Amino acid sequence: MKDSYYVKIDGFTGPLDLLLHLIKQYEIDIYDIPVAQITEQYLEYIDTMQKLDLDIASEYLVMAATLLAIKSEMLLPNQEMDDEDEYEEDPREELVARLIEYRKYKNAAEQLQEIEGEDKESFTRSPEMIKEFKDLKPPVEKNAASIYDMLSAMQDVFNRKKWNRPMSTTVEKTEIPIEHRMEEVLEVLDVSEKGIPFDQLFPYHSKSHIIVTFMAMLELMRQKLIYCEQEKTFDQLILHRWR
Repeated sequence: MKDSYYVKIDGFTGPLDLLLHLIKQYEIDIYDIPVAQITEQYLEYIDTMQKLDLDIASEYLVMAATLLAIKSEMLLPNQEMDDEDEYEEDPREELVARLIEYRKYKNAAEQLQEIEGEDKESFTRSPEMIKEFKDLKPPVEKNAASIYDMLSAMQDVFNRKKWNRPMSTTVEKTEIPIEHRMEEVLEVLDVSEKGIPFDQLFPYHSKSHIIVTFMAMLELMRQKLIYCEQEKTFDQLILHRWR
């Protein structure tokens, strides 16, 4: 059963992107990163990815090892220096430089993407031809949830299931087709004008059902059939049907 749902998700753009998400989410000073906190949160995301049987790129695991190494180094007592003027290198220095560089290029890429999006909204055809674009889906709202917000919500789902009773890990005879679960999700959202809380789409205490539901949601979002929003950081995620 496990191999049936082992997939690679294109929404993950790398460990630096995840770290930037955590820094923004917890309002952390990028120049003074609390390594213990960021490492704990990072490892929780990795654990959730593994529970979802996602194909985690090796670079995520390398970053996990790097964070643990930095955390260990910072826990070591400071050694007395022979020369008082000697510079003591911060173990976080290289990571901070990489994050700042990555953020610079990420922001530039987002700006170029916005310009590209604005260009796509411009049409040179005569007015009577514009009607064929009336069915195009509106752009995603600014408070739309990211893939990492969804992973965070999945952490809560797994934690709540764990509180009730142990997660079922037995192999089930009947596999759930993702296409079938996609149809079920759409049926639920079709009758809800105000949207559905994220965790309400996981009613069964079955790992296979949780995984296939998550994959179905991602595929529906990719097809622009549903969208997920979060009013503000740490708020509950709400899923909506594109109307």
